[in-house]
Amino acid sequence: VQLVESGGGLAQPGGSLRLSCAASGFTFRNYAMSWARQAPGKGLEWIVGIWSDGRGTYYTDSVKGRFTISRDNAKNMLYLQMNSLKPEDTALYTCAKGTQPFSDANQVDFWGQGTQVTVSS
Repeated sequence: VQLVESGGGLAQPGGSLRLSCAASGFTFRNYAMSWARQAPGKGLEWIVGIWSDGRGTYYTDSVKGRFTISRDNAKNMLYLQMNSLKPEDTALYTCAKGTQPFSDANQVDFWGQGTQVTVSS
C-alpha cells in the first residue's frame, strides 16, 4: 500500500488549497478513505472521511462548510478542497486508508507521509 499526498504549501487566510492523495497497492474503490491533520504541539485530528462509493462523508465541526472531500475511483485519487483557510488550519495533512468500504474516519490501517499546510499572512 502506498499513499502519496501533494498540494500543500503556504496560503493566506481566506485562501484555498487543494490536496491530493495518490493511492496504489490496493483496490482503492473498495475502501473508505480519510484525511487527518496534526498541528505543532497538538494531537492528531480526524477531519474528514469518505466511503468507498463516495456517497457518505464525514466532516469534523472545525472544517464543516469550508473543506470538501472527494475521490475519483477510476484514477485512484483522493482529494481535499480547502477553502476559507484559517491560521488554525496550519498542520501536517495526511491521507489514510480505511479498513472497510464504510469505515469510520478513524478506522484506518495505512497512512501517507503527509503534506504541510501553512496558513499565514
